[in-house]
Amino acid sequence: MTRALIIVDVQNDFCEGGSLAVAGGTKVAEQIAHYVTSQGEDYRTIVATADWHVDPGDHWSDEPDFNHSWPVHCKVGTDGASFRPEVGPAISLTDRIFRKGEHEAAYSGFEGHDEHGASLESWLRDNEVDTVDVVGIATDFCVKATALDANRAGFETSVLLQLTAGVSAETTASALTELREAGVGLTGEPVVEA
Repeated sequence: MTRALIIVDVQNDFCEGGSLAVAGGTKVAEQIAHYVTSQGEDYRTIVATADWHVDPGDHWSDEPDFNHSWPVHCKVGTDGASFRPEVGPAISLTDRIFRKGEHEAAYSGFEGHDEHGASLESWLRDNEVDTVDVVGIATDFCVKATALDANRAGFETSVLLQLTAGVSAETTASALTELREAGVGLTGEPVVEA
């Protein structure tokens, strides 16, 4: 078993104070940093994904429905697109960052590419990975999409829920059902704050 850790979208705009803040995001950023600095050697490779929007079309809206359209977030060149400082110790130990969504929605890290144009899937295959753990923000959107795509690509996939933050209890519960039914492993409990 050759494992990879995928850290999904732990960015300023998705944490407290950001334009699309998820309650508990900063706490999760801290916990991911602790996990990686204490257990990172368990992984063949550690990677991170990031929303990286230039003009994602109707993904951004002045009147968002918070399901398919959202306030402006993670705009390239803004502080909101930067990784949350608390997750910095983990990001410093990553081997690659895969940015996604310049001109589209792109929820899954598997839609992203590194600075050389390589996809996340090709990076994992090149590193002979067969098993992935997924952590980050948000449990019910980008974490879910990344885990489902990893599973579809044939990787044995688990979400470490204690290292994720969800937007709402309702959408998180629905996401966990979808992940479970797809055969994705789930451990712990996600951070979902009222």
